[in-house]
Amino acid sequence: MWQVVGQSRAVSLLQRSLEQRSIAHAYLLVGPPHVGKMTLALNLAQALNCQEADPPCGLCDVCQKIALGKHADVQIIGLNSGNSTEISIAQIREMQHSSNLPPFEGKYKVFIIDGAELLSTEAANCLLKTLEEPAGGVIFILLTTNGTVLPATVVSRCQRLELHPLPISQVEAALSERRGIERQKAELLARLCHGCLGWALSAAVDDSLLQRRAERIDRLLDIVSGDYEQRFDYVAQLVAQFSQSRRLVQETLDLWLDWWRDLLLVKLGGNNAITNIDHQAVLVDMVKGYSLAQIRGFINSIHGVGEQLRQNANPRLVLEVLMLSIPGGSGG
Repeated sequence: MWQVVGQSRAVSLLQRSLEQRSIAHAYLLVGPPHVGKMTLALNLAQALNCQEADPPCGLCDVCQKIALGKHADVQIIGLNSGNSTEISIAQIREMQHSSNLPPFEGKYKVFIIDGAELLSTEAANCLLKTLEEPAGGVIFILLTTNGTVLPATVVSRCQRLELHPLPISQVEAALSERRGIERQKAELLARLCHGCLGWALSAAVDDSLLQRRAERIDRLLDIVSGDYEQRFDYVAQLVAQFSQSRRLVQETLDLWLDWWRDLLLVKLGGNNAITNIDHQAVLVDMVKGYSLAQIRGFINSIHGVGEQLRQNANPRLVLEVLMLSIPGGSGG
């Protein structure tokens, strides 16, 4: 049974390929973080090696081993531990060597490259040679949040499958019906995850994710109501964090964006569509001090900062400008 939720088009295509014995030698799964790319990749690895008549059964020894990451013929290649920021050519060469060996205990060798956009230039070129001359019985599955940053030559040698965010109702149903999560919490997580079920499932069992969100919202409210000294101190903290982890700073910007979008929705009477439903009273009270133009203008400022950081602009400069552009709460 396919475990990935809501990706019926991708599952149907893979199921049909399995039935027709027309599996591609390489797949590119594209979608936002936590949308189900790894789940689908492991499901495909199970289907290729499953011992039952209707693969993937999810219950046989092979399927269980793959699910637990203990199958010798299914390997996941990603960032090495430590401060590595790229998937290295050494990792790809090691994968190449392994791919030339016959399967040890299954029918197919499956190599899953998690975060393919992080391949170094040398690693991507090395991978291309493998994709150009694939060995029999070997399948490569590349997972990426952004297919546009991969070399076109690599992309052209893969069958591309898009995984899309799920509707709120589908995430909520998966959480409450499949996992038994209490309805109110399931509704909140379904909105916070933006259609990416994997994040919601993680937050359901890891309280630190919601705790970190609560701390960021408290900080946001302090900064919005604070003076310029507080705001520039906050920038210094974000810049220090940015040098260690761009992802964490982007998460903070995403939270700010969600909050101000919620203010916009409340201003327009769309309270039912907000993300931060557990802070609705705060949003309703806060929005009284802002005009529609102020809210829209600051949303555009947050978007601009995200784009500038992706283009390697000076983080201190762009974040200081963002703090200066926080509207004063008197717009009415």
